[in-house]
Amino acid sequence: MLVIDHIQKHYPGFDLDCSLEVKKGQITGLIGANGAGKSTLFKIILGLVYADSGTAELFGTDVRRLTGQERMKIGSVLADSTFSGYIKIADAEKILKSFYPEFNAALFEKKCRDLGLPLDKNIKELSTGMKAKFKVLCALTRNADFLILDEPTAGLDVVARDEVLEMLREYMEENEERSILISSHISSDLESLCDDFYMVHDGKIILHEETDRLLSDYAVIKADQKTFDEMDKTHILKWRKEPYGYALLTNQSEYYRNLYPEMVIEKSGIDDLITLVIKGETL
Repeated sequence: MLVIDHIQKHYPGFDLDCSLEVKKGQITGLIGANGAGKSTLFKIILGLVYADSGTAELFGTDVRRLTGQERMKIGSVLADSTFSGYIKIADAEKILKSFYPEFNAALFEKKCRDLGLPLDKNIKELSTGMKAKFKVLCALTRNADFLILDEPTAGLDVVARDEVLEMLREYMEENEERSILISSHISSDLESLCDDFYMVHDGKIILHEETDRLLSDYAVIKADQKTFDEMDKTHILKWRKEPYGYALLTNQSEYYRNLYPEMVIEKSGIDDLITLVIKGETL
């Protein structure tokens, strides 16, 4: 669906150089700290920012040469883009219907009712959570083949986030050829949704892993000084000094469980991964 090969963008004090793929029928997560380059990469894919070098192909076509019809097949949610706050949701519906021939007005109105979004209310009067749901709904109801979502659940409570995630799952189930590239600071959302992850740091992809392997094989080992000094560190990816001793990231948890059955080994989540990969040290 999407193939990015050494896309580069240079700004004063920041350099982006990324390669990644999003396969058909899959949801790929892009994770990393603020300022890592996620939003810049999304804007390059959408043609809002031009890369200095490298290639980005969507639907087998260079993103700079996508036809109008191909662009209609892209749905997006960006943190800094939405309709004018001075129009009603019903007005936004009319705009979407006029711009996108495959816009599903019936689904849009049904989801507005389900999500508690009043058609007669100005967008600027919506709460932060309602605005987030509205933006996702606009992207989902265009019958797009590819969604690019930058922090789509930001500002939502647990119930609202679950509603949005369920909408994304339904979107994927409707057509096995669809794909999503999504970023989020809420790790539990991505762990339950994505097939694989890319981690970006300082403009570069530093890790790519399938979700199943991340959740099954990655772990955080907690060790005191004596254990740290004596243990086999063959499969330790990163380590970090902690008040109790050391936190160590491994992608071979069973190896250490079998070798040191008394050792404290906790399953790794995305938050642990980001913290230790970015802030940890390499042996």
